[in-house]
Amino acid sequence: MKITFDKVSYQCSKIVTEKYSTSFALATKMLHNSIRGDIYNIYGFVRFADEIVDTFHDYDKKTLFDKFEEELGAALKYKISLNPILNSFQYTFHKYNIPMHLVDSFMKSMRADLTKNVYKSDAEYKEYIYGSADVVGLMCLKVFVKGCDQSYENLKDSAMALGSAFQKVNFLRDVKADFEELNRSYFPNANLAALDEVAKKEIVDEIRKDFEEGYNGIVKLPIEAKFGVYTAYRYYSRLLKKLQDTPSTKIKSTRIRVPDYEKFGLLARSYVKYKMNLV
Repeated sequence: MKITFDKVSYQCSKIVTEKYSTSFALATKMLHNSIRGDIYNIYGFVRFADEIVDTFHDYDKKTLFDKFEEELGAALKYKISLNPILNSFQYTFHKYNIPMHLVDSFMKSMRADLTKNVYKSDAEYKEYIYGSADVVGLMCLKVFVKGCDQSYENLKDSAMALGSAFQKVNFLRDVKADFEELNRSYFPNANLAALDEVAKKEIVDEIRKDFEEGYNGIVKLPIEAKFGVYTAYRYYSRLLKKLQDTPSTKIKSTRIRVPDYEKFGLLARSYVKYKMNLV
């Protein structure tokens, strides 16, 4: 029966989230169960697209990406796919009327990773950030506000800022892998081959501004979404603080992370603030 296939598809997206990102999975668990599954569905889709361009080095990435994009188009058109990740995503896409231009922008940025290694201008950088991160925040926002167009319009700038902040933190954390292993340089005004404290501070300050704008939207989110998004915000803020306190030479040689015991501590403190209406 179709309902069984759909349940299997949704479970696949949940497994992808849990296996690929413990921090995002933890934050997603803090969402109300009425929207939690749809966020898994979005994450599964964006994760698989990203995996093609970032990790499948022993395969023809372009062919794989072309096929994935073709199957995505068919899934959205016919509202079904034998690829369980795309089947679950198309369900959420149609359920909340996610704008197609968000999906197109995301796929454009992912495709750029197949051939583009250096972002030399602010315009190129911002376009990539918009497609790879901001639109993901907007897709999630559609779920958080349960498709309400007015609420979406009121919160979309903050959602984009938060998506940018998360992505830029990832870029700074993954400087070693992106620059040395994938030969990519996303920050247009920084020489990653000789990253120093001045350049790092400029990046950190830029991210903090995004976080400030993102937080302004978190406090206005529906109750079903607020705690989960706030948990993710606290985690990434903590990761940024660790990056700020880590010498630039060490950032280039190791991957900075937040240990599990700190994650659970952040979760506990976030819950207290949430319950006391301090968010």
